[in-house]
Amino acid sequence: MVRYSYLWAREADQGQEEGVKDRPCAVILVTQDDAGKRRVLVLPITHSAPTDPATAVEIPAATKARLGLDFERSWIVLTELNDFMWPEPDLRPLVSGDASTVAFGMLPPGFFRVVRDRFVALARVRRVGQVQRTE
Repeated sequence: MVRYSYLWAREADQGQEEGVKDRPCAVILVTQDDAGKRRVLVLPITHSAPTDPATAVEIPAATKARLGLDFERSWIVLTELNDFMWPEPDLRPLVSGDASTVAFGMLPPGFFRVVRDRFVALARVRRVGQVQRTE
């Protein structure tokens, strides 16, 4: 998981180019091209409960505590993502001024598989929107 200035699809549709709020995001996929450039896909994390439980996965309290997140309930949104090249200026340090601290840590493997599998299922039926952040 990383701290990132996530740009919601509705914000991008309104012409915004920057996210309004820095938030934790789950890295769902990283690819690397022949030149060594890494492309990263992140899913946003929110405190807002989903209206449709199939569109998000709640993060267990123990996982939130281990990653240093707050104690409020949070969900990983599965229906939209930001796509960017790593590193990117919208990555935000956890410790002010220390760019090496953009990561909260890793999701537990079993929980990550649940997130990944549910995300892939939604992507297969074209229920996932994508906001391209870098060219």
